[in-house]
Amino acid sequence: MTRRHAGGVGVSPTRHSALLSAIIAVIVAVSTAIYVGVASDDGSITSASGQSREGTGRGPAAPASTGIWVGAWSASPVGAEPGTEVKGLAGHSVRNVVHTSVGGTSARITLSNLYGQARLTITHASVALSAGPGTAAAVAETMRRLTFGGNATVVIPPGGQVLSDAVHLTVPADADLLVTTYSPTASGPVTYHPHARQTSYVAQGDLTEDATGVAYTGQVDAWRYLTALDVLSHESEGTVVVFGDSLTDGISSTRNANHRWTDFLSRRLRAAVASGANVPRYSVVNQGISGNQILASGSGRPADNQAGIGRFHRDALSRTNVKVVVIDLGVNDILRNPNLADPDRILDGLRALVRQAHARGIKVIGATLMPFQGHRGYTDARENVRQQINAEIRAGRVFDAVADFDKALRDPYNPRKFRPVYDSGDHLHPSDKGYEAMARSFDLDDLKGSAPAEL
Repeated sequence: MTRRHAGGVGVSPTRHSALLSAIIAVIVAVSTAIYVGVASDDGSITSASGQSREGTGRGPAAPASTGIWVGAWSASPVGAEPGTEVKGLAGHSVRNVVHTSVGGTSARITLSNLYGQARLTITHASVALSAGPGTAAAVAETMRRLTFGGNATVVIPPGGQVLSDAVHLTVPADADLLVTTYSPTASGPVTYHPHARQTSYVAQGDLTEDATGVAYTGQVDAWRYLTALDVLSHESEGTVVVFGDSLTDGISSTRNANHRWTDFLSRRLRAAVASGANVPRYSVVNQGISGNQILASGSGRPADNQAGIGRFHRDALSRTNVKVVVIDLGVNDILRNPNLADPDRILDGLRALVRQAHARGIKVIGATLMPFQGHRGYTDARENVRQQINAEIRAGRVFDAVADFDKALRDPYNPRKFRPVYDSGDHLHPSDKGYEAMARSFDLDDLKGSAPAEL
């Protein structure tokens, strides 16, 4: 069960809090400056030149019906795909398979060239309903060509992203969609999200609107270029963004089954709304990155697997119509630190994320850190750090509300490790049953309300 915040967001008493806050502010500012072309909540998009345009108000495909734009699916850009450094995927059609959280009457997508070193030219893009699981085939009559500012071709600068125009398409909830792009020219490194737990496809030539899927013989466990799918919804009032690491990314869940804990949460929330429960009508999108930390990034510029503190604005606060952010981060800061991690620094990082969200009026629910005894990185000292962090979270001194995943999944006879039925086998990541238990323990009432007023 989740527990509500006992008071205001606390301030760490440690001596280094002021210094850490200053460092975090610099990281956030630099990260925001690097990633040009960020789409705002209302669908507008800022180009590299600084000019703004409306992403849904141009072209004959723009919807005439009313509704609310919400996130139906998303994935964070993680890095540059190995092997694409020179040519990218020139001359290939990339068909991403994504699973919707909610349905709608129109759709639009976001494409990213964050890790590109040259301009990415997309000359053809489409969206369609999948003909079924485990296939690149589409339902032919649902195939829609996508445009960008009324044009079929769009050029995305290095470090940029672009929001498509909207197209009329009846999108069901809990369904697979196919989003396909074609680039005829070499673009350099492909921005991608590995460990998708979802098979996507690639074919030679421009087969963007091919519904048969026969030529899509290449398969990959990654999403390429695509970072978001929004729908114009009459059934949802906003978006819940879940921000985390591999535990949110669902790295140990069954492939192509949509058994990440966020998938279970989305289905549970939809069922509650359908039964008449007094809970918010929100979609749920997943912004987990396997291996992600709060404070440390990978190598490169921009950094691979960027630290949570640096990517939070891009991947969480800038999602479409976000109302609540759920944060489940911190285990990798403990396990991957070459020295013993400082719990106060980790907590200061989490509190910095909360302050960013509160400045936008967004409520934050935080998760306790789950056990990992039996994993190769376990030590008693690291376990002590985890316990210190969880104590602060449970005391209500970090988040607005608490999802106690530690309590939900730990072994009652040995609380330093998972219950066997919830363990995927590596003693760090949950099984499908474990992910389902995480979603089941989440208190849907905690999604109500907004961020507390700051005095």
